[in-house]
Amino acid sequence: MKPTIVKGTRDFGPVEMAKRNYIFNTIRSVYELYGFQQIETPAQETLQTLMGKYGEEGDKLLFKILNSGDFLSKTTDEELSQRNALRLASKFCEKGLRYDLTVPFARYVVMHREELQLPFKRYQVQPVWRADRPQKGRYREFYQFDGDVVGSDSLLNEVELMQIVDTVFTRFGVRVEIKINNRKILTGIAEVIGAADKIVDITVAIDKLDKIGIDNVNAELREDGLTDEQIALLQPIILLEGTNDEKLNTIAQVLKDSETGMKGIEETRFILSMLNCLHSSLSLDLTLARGLSYYTGAIFEVKALDTPMGSISGGGRYDNLTGIFGMPGLSGVGISFGVDRIYDVLNALDLYPKDSLTTSQVLFINFGEKETAYCLPIIAQMRQAGIRAELYPDSTKMKKQMSYANAKQIPFVVLAGESEMNAGKVTLKNMETGEQAMLSPEELIKEMKNER
Repeated sequence: MKPTIVKGTRDFGPVEMAKRNYIFNTIRSVYELYGFQQIETPAQETLQTLMGKYGEEGDKLLFKILNSGDFLSKTTDEELSQRNALRLASKFCEKGLRYDLTVPFARYVVMHREELQLPFKRYQVQPVWRADRPQKGRYREFYQFDGDVVGSDSLLNEVELMQIVDTVFTRFGVRVEIKINNRKILTGIAEVIGAADKIVDITVAIDKLDKIGIDNVNAELREDGLTDEQIALLQPIILLEGTNDEKLNTIAQVLKDSETGMKGIEETRFILSMLNCLHSSLSLDLTLARGLSYYTGAIFEVKALDTPMGSISGGGRYDNLTGIFGMPGLSGVGISFGVDRIYDVLNALDLYPKDSLTTSQVLFINFGEKETAYCLPIIAQMRQAGIRAELYPDSTKMKKQMSYANAKQIPFVVLAGESEMNAGKVTLKNMETGEQAMLSPEELIKEMKNER
């Protein structure tokens, strides 16, 4: 029978893995520059940890793991005959695969609180699983790359996370726009117009301004139950233009009677004033309303400017990460990099450095036992010098060995036959240009180091 792969999962070959590792290593190195430390949590968590944290829909998308051994032993025939899937799952399964990295992180902080130095700066890159319907760009197994600072209310943490985002995408060579908003501003807007329960409807409608125009936005707000008076109060916000400072000044006029709203403006003004050094464009966007039920302060989203890919990173401030596990009051702020979307962006813009995708830098051609014995010490010297080198394992036709080098995109081959061995040298061939040079082992190493 022909083997298949589980729907919603993927194999990654050597080229894909080289690209993904370039992404992982770049983000990891930037996190570490800012003092973040890596943690990992198990792929499995107890269902007690996972259930009820993602809402009803999230609970349905959890992959549950059957208990080991006789999982039917505690189940009656009557329960089986009722075929109640949820009740049976609670009897058959005590564990599940993690759905995201946030809930396991919250569990980790609560369990290790006594060992942690607050504020705690953590990054984590691991796969997560969701029993979702597979479709283009949506998988059942995918990686998340999160960074969080918990145990500090300082807005300098938000500033630092924006600097991390900017540094990461500058290193990738991707031009991005960082959009910023604040949950407190959105709450203030809803308070001021007397529609606190309509904040999601308001932001969804405003978000369509570019696509459907002001009249249709207002019509949609009317359909959502807002009065003409409330819609009139929203007009300065819907039509918000100008610099970030000008936008904040306009909103401040609208929200002058909302303590919560003014607090959000103050926080946003501080973050923006600290980030004049960014290479990326940073813009205040009142339509940004990601995870309204989760975030309590600053919220941000990152979009690539040169390819239509949607959000490639995002995050925000939350006030009660660990409250779900009985340890309330621990504030934090975090970001998540969309690894799969970044992968697609770098592919679309052809931004992977050439050396990040090369396996070996040089292949030694195998002419036979005597020649191999001559080459092995040279190969060892090259590897000690940090040059990725390999020897073709079989003494086979030269054409086959050259084809291997071409297929693996190895840029150089080394040939050592009778004349080279008599001279104590080797011949280095550039596979792209066809140029050849006879070099001593020392010259070979120097030449290959210059090519890096």
